[in-house]
Amino acid sequence: MDTIEVRTTVERAPDVVFPFLADFTGYAEYSKHLRRVSVDGDGGVGTTYRLTFGWWKLTYDAHARVTAVETPRTIEWEVVSDLDAHGRWVVEPLDDGNRTLVRFVVTYDPESVSSGILDVPRFVSLDWVVRKAIGLIEAEGRRVVRRVVADLEGESRPVDLEVEYR
Repeated sequence: MDTIEVRTTVERAPDVVFPFLADFTGYAEYSKHLRRVSVDGDGGVGTTYRLTFGWWKLTYDAHARVTAVETPRTIEWEVVSDLDAHGRWVVEPLDDGNRTLVRFVVTYDPESVSSGILDVPRFVSLDWVVRKAIGLIEAEGRRVVRRVVADLEGESRPVDLEVEYR
């Protein structure tokens, strides 16, 4: 299993940040490649999401389920469709509680990606698609976090992101 963790500081209190992150249906507004999000549930444990991604000539529907919520600290989820992946949002107060460290952690099995998951055009290597997608995922993550932070804080600013691969 591989893990990617993205961390940043938001200049808002955890009680403002957590509900914003919990509103998963709003993520499509921040993402260039997340086309749509449908929800079945109230956002708590057991809620399922269908996420439709699109890039280049490819589309993919991921189905995820919320597995744990500890308000206002963590939201955990797992992919229940083709990929072996799970992750969590972690919200930690900093200093006097008016700043928040936000961590997004995803653990996945790269071997669970197969050509059956994606409708790869003929004569296109799945390995090529996966290599391209890795850089795309990091760039998309940076874009989404910048936009989320701008909405939370009410203005755009340079956002420092720490990205760790394990």
